[in-house]
Amino acid sequence: MKGDDGLTVTQSLTRRLKNPELFDDLAGVPGRKAEQSTRRFSVFNPSTGELLAELPDMDVRDVSKAIDKAEAAQEHWAALTARERSDILWEWHQLILDHSEDLAAILTAEMGKPLAEAKSEIAHAAAYLQWYAEEANRIYGETISPPSNDRRMLVIKQPIGVVGAITPWNFPASMVARKISPALAAGCAIVLKPAEQTPLVAGAMFTLARMAGFPDGVLNLIYASEGDAVGRELCSNPKVRKISFTGSTEVGRLLMRECSDQIKRTSFELGGNAPFIVFDDADVDAAVDGALQAKFRNAGQTCVSANRLYVQSSVYNEFCDKFTKRVSALRVGDGFEPEVAIGPLIDKCALAKIEDHIRDAVRQGGKIRCGGNRIGESGTFFEPTVITDVERTMRVAQEETFGPLAPIIRFNDPDQVVREANDTIYGLAAYFYASNLKRVWRVAETLEYGMVGINTGRMSSEAAPFGGMKQSGIGREGSRHGLEDYLEMKYLCMGGL
Repeated sequence: MKGDDGLTVTQSLTRRLKNPELFDDLAGVPGRKAEQSTRRFSVFNPSTGELLAELPDMDVRDVSKAIDKAEAAQEHWAALTARERSDILWEWHQLILDHSEDLAAILTAEMGKPLAEAKSEIAHAAAYLQWYAEEANRIYGETISPPSNDRRMLVIKQPIGVVGAITPWNFPASMVARKISPALAAGCAIVLKPAEQTPLVAGAMFTLARMAGFPDGVLNLIYASEGDAVGRELCSNPKVRKISFTGSTEVGRLLMRECSDQIKRTSFELGGNAPFIVFDDADVDAAVDGALQAKFRNAGQTCVSANRLYVQSSVYNEFCDKFTKRVSALRVGDGFEPEVAIGPLIDKCALAKIEDHIRDAVRQGGKIRCGGNRIGESGTFFEPTVITDVERTMRVAQEETFGPLAPIIRFNDPDQVVREANDTIYGLAAYFYASNLKRVWRVAETLEYGMVGINTGRMSSEAAPFGGMKQSGIGREGSRHGLEDYLEMKYLCMGGL
């Protein structure tokens, strides 16, 4: 299949990387190309430091014009039948699958994760598009029994309107699909700002979206090196009816304040501090497997990463020995190299944070069982690290590390460990391993988290609601519930019948 420029999609994506000025038209902001070309920002490969692209550094005027364009497209997009919207989403889904190798390569180049993980993420992104292509046809209203025979009462659901979405760098493809596919299915136009560290795969996905047949103005992409001005414009512009953001709790608080003057609808997926609990009746080998998944996927740079590992005393030594052996065998390197399990951290600030956490833990008596050091002098690679004899007072037990560091805390009292697991402002994800059915139910219901993995270290699915409690967010993404966040409920009462 060929695009508008007469090239195959593979050639087109490669050409865009080599000639990043071709990304300019994706934002759909007419009349700004000349100005955009004078302000640009760079995208680098975190594994090698190689310059990948220089993209237009868009400003508030660009954001405002993109919002105007989305508003102009909103009425037509919402007026299409659910089946028509569904068909376009299906086509986009298929194009992403057809060109998953290209997309995965771009993702690994700009983010660094191992190519196998990048391919899995692209498949996950496509799964969200497929799910919401199906859900678009299942937006239902309801009828209500009236109090008298001269009236009829019913509820309909309509798209909320233009949506501003801000996505993070750690899952730059799946987060794009997870945020905008339900909005598109509901009938909403989009203005998306991807993370400045990883904008290229989003641009490639939008190229495929254009080929899939989305009308002009329905999808609008904003490239910017700084998110503050973009976020403020999206939050303050009254034409934007909803904000969807994934990122830190600190930034989420700022966006919520910006949205408060207009009582704007928000969906936030924010920070986490996930506990991973291994009880004495657990299958220890299965728990080790699950901990490796929950802790070291994407080099620990996930919002649902296991941040605190609690292990009951009677299985503590066995777990630590087996876990440390497995962690020591993880290969670190460039994501394009074969058999690499751990890629680079996103930047040097991430390196500094993990080193601070290790120093603090060791100073308070923590023992490094493996890892603990940077790899190389100039890159952002870090050894997968296990620290035992961890205490609650250590920073690594209080803060989200967002890196390949696993702190293990010994516990004796099963009830107390659940209280400790809940003792945080965050409530995104939690994990535990146990076999006693009574314990499983009690712990699952007591943990104050929006998602709980029971005897599994991986639970994300397009069919399940993803989101947190407390200061880990508002709303849910994925599942049928994710669609509701982009719909307004309207009550109709017809009298005089």
